[in-house]
Amino acid sequence: MRKILRAALFCLIGLYGSTVSAAEELASLEGGVNPGYIEPPSWFKASFLDLAEDVAEAQEAGKRVLLYFHQDGCPYCKKLVEQNFGQRRITEKTQKGFEVIAINMWGDKEVTDLSGETLTEKDFAAKMRVMFTPTLIFLDEQGQQTLRVNGYYPPHKFDAALDYAALRTRQKPSFRDYYAQKAPRAAKGELHREPFFISPPYQLSRKDSPAKRHLAVFFEQKDCPACDEFHGDVLQREQTRELLNRFDVVQLDMWSRANLITPDGNKKTAADWARELGVLYAPSIVFFDEQGKEVFRSEAYLKSFHVQSVLEYVSSKAYLTEPSLQRFIQARADRLHEQGITVDLMD
Repeated sequence: MRKILRAALFCLIGLYGSTVSAAEELASLEGGVNPGYIEPPSWFKASFLDLAEDVAEAQEAGKRVLLYFHQDGCPYCKKLVEQNFGQRRITEKTQKGFEVIAINMWGDKEVTDLSGETLTEKDFAAKMRVMFTPTLIFLDEQGQQTLRVNGYYPPHKFDAALDYAALRTRQKPSFRDYYAQKAPRAAKGELHREPFFISPPYQLSRKDSPAKRHLAVFFEQKDCPACDEFHGDVLQREQTRELLNRFDVVQLDMWSRANLITPDGNKKTAADWARELGVLYAPSIVFFDEQGKEVFRSEAYLKSFHVQSVLEYVSSKAYLTEPSLQRFIQARADRLHEQGITVDLMD
């Protein structure tokens, strides 16, 4: 328990702009629950922790190294993995530019640092003066630090940090000046409610009594610029609304511990169901047929035309006869053109 409390305190000291209070976190910890433990994403590098070798391999792949210091019981490590890497754009940008190496702040694995010294993870963390978790240290092709992030950055600021750490110019401004100039907009920080969403409690079972319509489950999260755009634009369009009227539509927070009944009749939390389904990104839409069988899902960033095409593809049951969504989209675009309707794929 002392180790968990210590972990929480380190994380809270390094907090940047979180809405979670120290009292709330410590209250959870005192109850014997570890709210912050989470495995690093599977796409992190499986490193032997020879950092000079890691830097060389990353350079050969056209990438840089990102050292991620974490610990068990760290709620803000959990926020980084779930909320930040729960956004496809951030995950893809990180994977494209960096090899991410996880280092346990209190771990005993051997690390060979860039000077050639071999020491444990915890001694390496102490040598690097890691005081907060998460701590992120970005390295260039020579193993020199390009940016250090002490504590948690919300998605919009973390996204800017990725861009800054990837800069290859000889002279660049401080991150503070760079961030002020770029001024990325923060996410709204709350779920967007729509009038067509089914209200809780969520009894979604179709096991014993088939429904009359398909079910569309919107998995979202609170800190999500893509969700903000999805609701502010795509879901406000008349044609999108008309197509959604063909569905039963549910919105779920993909990290919520609230209980529901799934289409196959099982009781689960929203978070456990999202994990079981393999939902990794927000927003994602998972479609179920009248009997509760998953028939399609949309996990990518899509503009209005493609979202509307997906809705028509599922509601018309075209998936039963045309297995290729892309062929369906092309046929739909051609049909609209014949009707004199201009199709803008990026609108």
